Amino acid sequence: MAASSDAMAANRTPAMNHANAKGDATPAQVAAAMYARDHAARAAGMIIEHIDRGVATISMTVRQDMVNGHDICHGGYMALLCDTAFAYACNSYNANTVASGFGIEILAPARLGERLVAIAEERVLRGRTGVYDVRLCNGDGDIIALFRGKSARIAGEVLSSATGT
Repeated sequence: MAASSDAMAANRTPAMNHANAKGDATPAQVAAAMYARDHAARAAGMIIEHIDRGVATISMTVRQDMVNGHDICHGGYMALLCDTAFAYACNSYNANTVASGFGIEILAPARLGERLVAIAEERVLRGRTGVYDVRLCNGDGDIIALFRGKSARIAGEVLSSATGT
């Protein structure tokens, strides 16, 4: 049985809840600042569909240059999309955060022209470490991959409260 959003929110530590995020930047402002510098996401044609504290939904359409020798989406692009959703979710508090590791289970292929959607959700955030799960879905809404990322907060803010950049 899946945990409720309230139960998941209870696992967050007071150090990084909504009231104690870094600076006054909203998750949307943080995401916009990240996206402006995110050459990989932009080059892959990714779109930020939704962002809030600890959650992000990012989409991407499989292009010809993403298809491998088996005529399916290369798994690296599937991982890239999941990792990007994970990155936007864990940086949504405006505290610089990087991946310290991740794993992905690819359950089904993605095909040329298919729109993929990665939904990242924070599971636990304690101190400087977080764990995030990402569901990767195809155009029919079927889960085609599951990703789990571990985050590590580092010094600084994504969007500086002093300069706004």
